[in-house]
Amino acid sequence: MASVTATIQYIQDDGDRAAYHASEAGGAAATHDGQFDPRQVQINDARDAAAGFDLDGAGFTLVGQTSAVTDFYDDAQLKAIYEAEVMALIKQVTGAKRVDVFDHTRRAATDNLRRQVKSREPSSVIHNDYTEWSAEQRLRTLLPDEAEQLLRGRFAIINLWRSIAGTVETMPLAFCDSTTLAADDLVAVKRVSKDRVGELQMARFNAAHRWYYYPGMTSDEAVLIKTYDSATDGCNRFTIHTAFDDPNSAADAAPRQSLETRCFVFF
Repeated sequence: MASVTATIQYIQDDGDRAAYHASEAGGAAATHDGQFDPRQVQINDARDAAAGFDLDGAGFTLVGQTSAVTDFYDDAQLKAIYEAEVMALIKQVTGAKRVDVFDHTRRAATDNLRRQVKSREPSSVIHNDYTEWSAEQRLRTLLPDEAEQLLRGRFAIINLWRSIAGTVETMPLAFCDSTTLAADDLVAVKRVSKDRVGELQMARFNAAHRWYYYPGMTSDEAVLIKTYDSATDGCNRFTIHTAFDDPNSAADAAPRQSLETRCFVFF
């Protein structure tokens, strides 16, 4: 199986002193409090894996998605065109009854470009976007009139991640196969942003972790990432992931520009 060796950032703290201070689009990059544990790991080419990956097992999967959007920096196009495309795709893949888009985050891999296009930087610390508490709190905040009823059934948060400027040549995403992740590996960490304080998960090093990425992702591909699932029947509930510095990137490679779209998914 083809692979690369790269350094990724685990956490060493128990979470009491750690905190993630989120960046703002076009502003200062994110900062992190606490002690971290950088490790060199093998990141395998997921395209060469003998078996595919799915959301309920590994926690991530590659999908084809050709979009009618012509400019992913145009919020009006995201609202009018892209959100319907995302909702239809996630329903098709998961069999969900309802999908609600609630967030779009653009990222750019160089500081100059990030400031120019008013994006955030790739997140290069191992993390999962939500804890159980923060996932439910996000639902209560955004759908206050429906939340308690919706929480009686199964709900998930799924992120669709894609390139918005050609092939991904730098700072791809790596995903840990969630079947190799132990519950004790996860650390709840405070997430501080301009308008609220929430929680995300970081991860302690475990030699059992198996990491994968999709090299050369094109503009007609996307990755679905399950960042929370309320189901407790043995399926994957959280998926740790991180951007990393790909040693195969050419010196003159175009900086990655990407969009992640977060969705509530109801079954």
